[in-house]
Amino acid sequence: MNRSTLTIDYTETTKDQLGSEDIELLEKAVKAAGSAYAPYSQFRVGAAVRLDNGQVLCGNNQENASFPAGICAERSVVFYAHANFPANRILAIAITASPCGICRQVLLDSEKRGGIPIRVLLGAGDQVRIFNSIKDLLPFGFDSI
Repeated sequence: MNRSTLTIDYTETTKDQLGSEDIELLEKAVKAAGSAYAPYSQFRVGAAVRLDNGQVLCGNNQENASFPAGICAERSVVFYAHANFPANRILAIAITASPCGICRQVLLDSEKRGGIPIRVLLGAGDQVRIFNSIKDLLPFGFDSI
C-alpha cells in the first residue's frame, strides 16, 4: 500500500491586486450573475471566459421547474464558447461561486481539448482565489483510463 499527499496550488488575493484583464473578467462574471434565471434557488451565478482570440464571453445559471434540467453558469458559457468558437481555446474563466462537480469535469474536458491549462478565478467580492489549472480543483477527474 502506498500513501500519497495531495496539495492544491492556488493564490488567495484581493481584487485590487489583479491585473486589468482579470478584473475585467471578474466584473463581467458578476454582471452576468445579475441576469441569471434562478427563481427556485435564488442563487445567481455568473461566469466569464477569455478566449485565445481575446474575446470575452459570459454565461449564467438558468433554472427550470423540472430540476435538474437547468444549467450552471460555467457550463452555459463553456458550451457556448465551444459551439460558436470551436477553433479557439479558453485561457481563463472567472466564476462568482465555486463550481460544482459536473462543471469541474466540463472545465477539465475543455482544458484537455485545448491542450493548455485554464486559469480559474473564483470570487464575487474583494477576495479572489486563483487556480492555474482546473486540475487543482478536480485532481481525479474522469479520464479515458
